[in-house]
Amino acid sequence: MCGITGWIDWNADLTKQADTIEKMTRTLELRGPDASGTWLSQNCAFGHRRLSVMDPANGAQPMVRPARGGDDRDCVLVYNGELYNAPELRRELELLGYRFRTSCDTEVLLLAYVEWGPECLEKLNGIFAFAVWHTAEDKLFMARDRLGVKPLFYRREEGRFFFGSEPKAILAHPDVPAEIDAEGLAELFVIGPARTPGHGVWRNFEELKPGHCLQYDRNGMRKYAYWQLQSAEHAENVNQTAEKVRELLADTVERQLVSDVPICTLLSGGLDSSALTAFAAEYYGRTNQGNVHTFSVDYADNDKHFHAHEFQPNSDGPWIKRMNEYLSTIHHPKQFDTPELVAALEAAVLAKDVPGMADIDASLYLFCREIKKEATVALSGEAADEIFGGYPWFQREDALQAETFPWSLATDLRESLLSPELKRKLRPREYLADRYAQAVAEVPHLAGEDETQRRMRRMSYLNVTRFMPTLLDRKDRMSMAVGLEVRVPYCDHRLVEYVWNIPWEIKSTGGREKGILRNALEGVLPEDVLYRKKSPYPKTHNPNYLAAVRDCLLERLEDPSCPLHSLIDVDWIRQTAAATDASSHLPWFGQLMSGPQLFAYLIQMDYWLRHYKVKLVL
Repeated sequence: MCGITGWIDWNADLTKQADTIEKMTRTLELRGPDASGTWLSQNCAFGHRRLSVMDPANGAQPMVRPARGGDDRDCVLVYNGELYNAPELRRELELLGYRFRTSCDTEVLLLAYVEWGPECLEKLNGIFAFAVWHTAEDKLFMARDRLGVKPLFYRREEGRFFFGSEPKAILAHPDVPAEIDAEGLAELFVIGPARTPGHGVWRNFEELKPGHCLQYDRNGMRKYAYWQLQSAEHAENVNQTAEKVRELLADTVERQLVSDVPICTLLSGGLDSSALTAFAAEYYGRTNQGNVHTFSVDYADNDKHFHAHEFQPNSDGPWIKRMNEYLSTIHHPKQFDTPELVAALEAAVLAKDVPGMADIDASLYLFCREIKKEATVALSGEAADEIFGGYPWFQREDALQAETFPWSLATDLRESLLSPELKRKLRPREYLADRYAQAVAEVPHLAGEDETQRRMRRMSYLNVTRFMPTLLDRKDRMSMAVGLEVRVPYCDHRLVEYVWNIPWEIKSTGGREKGILRNALEGVLPEDVLYRKKSPYPKTHNPNYLAAVRDCLLERLEDPSCPLHSLIDVDWIRQTAAATDASSHLPWFGQLMSGPQLFAYLIQMDYWLRHYKVKLVL
């Protein structure tokens, strides 16, 4: 994995801008700690930071190869990602006469683009964000993987175009101001820590949406979707469906275990991570690669303070031990305490460039930092709940009937948080309603569906296109901030396309969440793990954390120069903080974020506004 950035300018000689493109590239050093490269021409400058996973000795970027037609027609590539079908594509290209200089997938991608142009996207199986510059045509082409696992942001202005894996690369350009307008604040206070697809939060920034590509030349910019979910009839019965799901998942795990550097899995003892680890262990055994290394996260004194509830019915510890012994993995438990979690809130902001999921981000950052000491690549179970329908809100009638996102039901609370002036400018209820209506209008319903089927397809679509990107972005940014590549097998587009059209009555077979996945994993996992009730990524239940973030926030609000004063209702926050018991159970966002996370989010907001010297344009 890597970090990419670039700058197109029709009115300047970019060969004289080496210092600027190098500055932009340096901001992505943590994403790619192993190597750095830049490429400059009259109107285009590219930068790349490399994390070496395949063919570490070769594959330097930006990579240049002759375009079709030869002569001075070159294609220049910067690429962040991994192609899991690179061997098949390589063989196909060799049959067409291409000769390879490296064994890395970067060259496979570049030559696939040289041969097939934008149509190469149809052939790719992987996670990626890349940009290609055509030297003879003065044309930029960019694309992002189907599910948006790898990030890509851009900013367009008169005669100029900037892009980067993260906003920080674009913000490093001296002509790009760190500004936020009312819509950006609405994303942070009304939608956040989720984000509307395509929205860059920073003023005049956009995100290239998942499954989209973009062309920019002297005639302007054109964007279009090359992939989207398609609804179709599902013909297989339960047993046939389970067999297909198992076949697809086993295949994608095996593809994603290919690496020239140490690889591991993240293991919580839940269904999703246990399945990936079981397939990995089987593959390692079959190929004589020894035992799989696994990692888990927990928090100091969580065993003393854990209380079961609807969203977190049991703790992971005993289940991790169960799977560790069942699969004979080499297990590495990691544990963090309150002071570490609070201190890491700022590092999480720097990784993401905006406030995020508070200690949920911070703990993942710390976890990935520890994993990086012993591995370079990890497999993680993100996306299974969105794709297979695993969250409690798939089963709750109030969430199914709510005319809003099921992870963001606390509209009154969010309104109460805002200062009266900001509330008038953001119109939070209208903003949320507009974003929800936009999402619902996109759902590709199938003719002949009854109301229940339509409702479940809508819920699935919201989860795949609105909630899942939040978790994928979190996983990418926290892991890449320490140079760890995390692969997400449940995001294989073949699996997603297939499961999308499984009817809800089959998807929930046996009356259980993710019923068809459990059915598919019969014989792969022990029975008790197979039917364990879902428990999400663990968070700290230590009351010391609530006290720490509450006190830290209140202390910052005492500072007259605190930038939060103009944005939030400070009196409401103080009253809420004083009601200790109530503030620990505020249903602020999703299934993990309540009072402590709200306070931590505001701490992140304060730090972000100060550190980035954010200018509000309202």
